[in-house]
Amino acid sequence: MTDKLSIAICQMKVVTNKEDNLETAAQMIKTAANHGAKMIILPEMFNVPYVNKLIVEYAEPITGHSFQRLSKCASENQVLVIGGSIPEREGQSIYNTCYILDETGCLIGKHRKMHLFDIDIPGKISVKESADISAGNHLTVIEHQGLTFGVIICYDCRFPEVARLIALQGAQLLIIPAEFAMTTGQAHWELLMKSRAVDNQLFVIGASAARNSDLSYQSWGHSMVVDPWGEVLCEGTEKETILYADLDLERIDQIRNELPLLRHRRTDLYQVNLTQPKEDTPQ
Repeated sequence: MTDKLSIAICQMKVVTNKEDNLETAAQMIKTAANHGAKMIILPEMFNVPYVNKLIVEYAEPITGHSFQRLSKCASENQVLVIGGSIPEREGQSIYNTCYILDETGCLIGKHRKMHLFDIDIPGKISVKESADISAGNHLTVIEHQGLTFGVIICYDCRFPEVARLIALQGAQLLIIPAEFAMTTGQAHWELLMKSRAVDNQLFVIGASAARNSDLSYQSWGHSMVVDPWGEVLCEGTEKETILYADLDLERIDQIRNELPLLRHRRTDLYQVNLTQPKEDTPQ
């Protein structure tokens, strides 16, 4: 892997027909590869609308049709595919899972969403992902041809500890397939993408679905790439599109040398002993 990396985000409009979604993903991956992208990222739940009953209906094992289509896309176009996420069925459990496939179509890693989106904002949005989905329990950091990157999914990005642990394992990129809702997207999407990039001095790639006004769950869209200084390199709107960015990986070392916050961490102060009584507060 050189010090330059061309990436593409497929901000696709997800519809109710799984096969149509897979075909859209395949065509967008092909277009992005022809444009020169070497890593192509899909959004969270790219093969199914974000509706619990459909997620359960469309869930499939790792050897299923969606995985096979992704594998074929990666090998035919000779690109690294970060497969957004799909509902993965294993035994009696369903996971929100991202498959990572190399240029030959082989699975080189997968990430199961660790933090489930159970929220209730009265009058705006109420979601209970845990009603049908089980949580993953592992960080995902991939080393591939000299590139190290981490993958988390949507709500995972709100937990800064996760991103920091990934950065400390040498990640140059933090890839976040997501589908933020209208309320949370407008309020926090850009803020979180920039925060994770600046906190950890790496590139953040946030890959959202496009908005589909025919669905009950409305995606915010606005996929973006943020550099380690917090600068937005590209950003979409709410519409279906392919975003392209050329990443200068040398920028990471430059910024970490100029502003060495990762080296300045005071880990001796960060330990919390919950059993130790607090000292009396001076009056």
